[in-house]
Amino acid sequence: MPLPKNLVVAQSGGPSPVINQTLRGIVERARDFDAIGTVYGARHGIEGVLKEELIDLSAQPAEEIALLRSTPAAGSIGTCRYKLRPEQTEDFERCIEVFRAHHVGYFIYIGGNDSMDTADKIARLAQKRGLDLIGIGGPKTIDNDVGDSEFRLIDHTPGYGSAARYWMHAVTYANEENAGSAPADPVLVMQAMGRRIGFIPAAARLADPDRTMPLQIYLAESPCSLPEMADRINDQLKRDGRCLVVVSEGFDVGDIGKVTDVFGHTQFSSSQTTVAQVVVNYLNQAGLPVKGKARGNVPGTDQRHSMAYASTVDLDEAYQAGCCCIELAAEQAGGYMATILRNPGPGYSVRYDRVPLAEVANSERKFPSAWIAEGGADVTDEFVRYAMPLVGEESPSIPLIGGRPRVTRLQPIYASQKLPPYVPQADRTG
Repeated sequence: MPLPKNLVVAQSGGPSPVINQTLRGIVERARDFDAIGTVYGARHGIEGVLKEELIDLSAQPAEEIALLRSTPAAGSIGTCRYKLRPEQTEDFERCIEVFRAHHVGYFIYIGGNDSMDTADKIARLAQKRGLDLIGIGGPKTIDNDVGDSEFRLIDHTPGYGSAARYWMHAVTYANEENAGSAPADPVLVMQAMGRRIGFIPAAARLADPDRTMPLQIYLAESPCSLPEMADRINDQLKRDGRCLVVVSEGFDVGDIGKVTDVFGHTQFSSSQTTVAQVVVNYLNQAGLPVKGKARGNVPGTDQRHSMAYASTVDLDEAYQAGCCCIELAAEQAGGYMATILRNPGPGYSVRYDRVPLAEVANSERKFPSAWIAEGGADVTDEFVRYAMPLVGEESPSIPLIGGRPRVTRLQPIYASQKLPPYVPQADRTG
């Protein structure tokens, strides 16, 4: 009987509240298959593969693996924003060498569009080099922009439901403060993540599905000028005396000194100013029709690491997506991404399936234009019906020690390095 082949799992891109649940599903489900040997976690994504830094996840205490459910972000094995570009042939060859040296037959990359592309390319090259490698994608992104706008490839990505729940709660609480402080602070402008795709700011509507709040939502997909926005806000102020504004970080307000990452994605939290501050400044300089000033609130990465706001639905689905990855591996079904598809019918339920990596790689789902309300400053009830089941009805159970969250602490058990040290191509100087 041949020896079981080992598995490497890596995480890429921005983390999420539930990314470690997918990792947990992979580690725990792999125990059920004799054909899968040791499960290794690449430290900081594909960079960990290149540097041969492989954490032995199979050797970790079961308690620490179980705690991945309540451990947000990617601190367990780390993530990265290192892109394998076509011209970086040495990097690709190094990945194959590392996998060969450690008897790896399965590679799972948890991430977004770019990660699916990487998993597909590595698996294809491995086959050309005579290495029987099964490449599989694990979906992840709070932006919900993986797949297609017809929701044929995936209904929603793990991570989005929790980000949506964060904004549902944030707007609920902000409305309470704004209602109380409106004489002094009649306008509160809140900036939500979402570079080009509006699923996260749209989730603000989940706080007020009956539309009783003086709430306006501005997606990157529904641009307008600052004077137009001010007119809408001022009209709301004349009617209600106050206004809550949720604006996408990618909403076009002109040059804000954008900074980009290696994927070419804008990092708004690293830029010179923020969209929310530009809007606040404009409103205050132009003047409001009521007394008081506009104020701004710009949450940062807490939108994707606040476990207290995580969706229990999202947690459960992320785990099952990880299990699905392992089941594809056990079937030798390489070249696929595990996916979540919504079942038809009045109630909410999902099934787990597979879609070809090549179809998902570098795809980008758009926010459906039909879900943008007439006037461009809100979203429709159809979006609410789509998103509401994803946020769940319960709060997650978070283990505490001395009032502090108890998160996973993996032991530094690494695979023995068998190859010479390597510097990733993009990190070389000179």
